[in-house]
Amino acid sequence: MLLNWRKTVVTHLTTRRHSDRGAGFVEYAGLLLLIALIVGAVFSLGIDNTIANAVDRAVQSVTGR
Repeated sequence: MLLNWRKTVVTHLTTRRHSDRGAGFVEYAGLLLLIALIVGAVFSLGIDNTIANAVDRAVQSVTGR
């Protein structure tokens, strides 16, 4: 039974290694575009100071300063 389990795990790991190659160019380009859109929206809406103040208050509540 233990040998059968070991064979199953080894087979799964060796076949998965070849089929999963990680993120490609399209995924990274999409992520970069999404981040650029979010940053652009934050600055164009003028909420950058609001976000900075909220983060500052959260840090102060944790550190007690």
